[in-house]
Amino acid sequence: MLERIITALVLVAVVLSCMFATQSHYPMFMLMILAAGVAGYEWSKLMPQASAIVSKPKAWVYGGCVALVSTLALFFNDIALLLWVASILTWLVSIYWIKNFPDADNWYNVSLHLIGFVLISAAVTAIYAVWHNSPWWLMYLFLLVWGADSGAYFVGRKFGKKKLAPKVSPNKSVEGLYGGIATTVIIMLVVQYSYLNLTALQLILFLILSVITVFASVLGDLFESMIKRRAGIKDSGRVLPGHGGVLDRIDSLLASAPIFATGIYILKLIGVDL
Repeated sequence: MLERIITALVLVAVVLSCMFATQSHYPMFMLMILAAGVAGYEWSKLMPQASAIVSKPKAWVYGGCVALVSTLALFFNDIALLLWVASILTWLVSIYWIKNFPDADNWYNVSLHLIGFVLISAAVTAIYAVWHNSPWWLMYLFLLVWGADSGAYFVGRKFGKKKLAPKVSPNKSVEGLYGGIATTVIIMLVVQYSYLNLTALQLILFLILSVITVFASVLGDLFESMIKRRAGIKDSGRVLPGHGGVLDRIDSLLASAPIFATGIYILKLIGVDL
């Protein structure tokens, strides 16, 4: 437990420093590239051809390629937008995969290599874009994901009866999901009445985006759990003592970040400048 707490404190310190300690974009930029590379390395080990003996050089080459794609997307907004769209479409399809697991697992094939490029690159570029818009909006995204996860845990532990996806993640319940959504609504209302000045319509749109983001975070968590279960691996890696791998920490953000970033982008297009 002490190891887990120390790792969490170090992670929080590093991320918050990159977010708030300087106006330079380089620390956050480099953090995103590093995260993409390590996440890509871990993703490679979950792929179908990864046997009990995994080729580390091959996995690092894959991780390096993911980091390269992410770097290009960080420089070119059009590439990032295409990645976000492709990511969102993939997450929509993944709902079917999760619903039918393990009876249907034809999704577990070499195409996951391409999917890894899309999902990881889309997530890190979305996180960077939200931060570039405002570090406080990235903090809001983190609060949504962490708040929903905490709310789901405590409500599910106390009242959980109906399983959300028993064959993928037996501990998650429908009641827990409701608890996570309720926590999200509280966070959103606090932010609205403390820092924002939205009209009724803008508030409704903001609430819809926040709730969709929470659903996406749950989907990301379930999807990574499904892949690990199919691959027969408990943790995606061991780079974070007490926490597993980078993918284990950002699985919710893989889905929620591109959706939240796309939502903010669309709201700006229709005149809602958050």
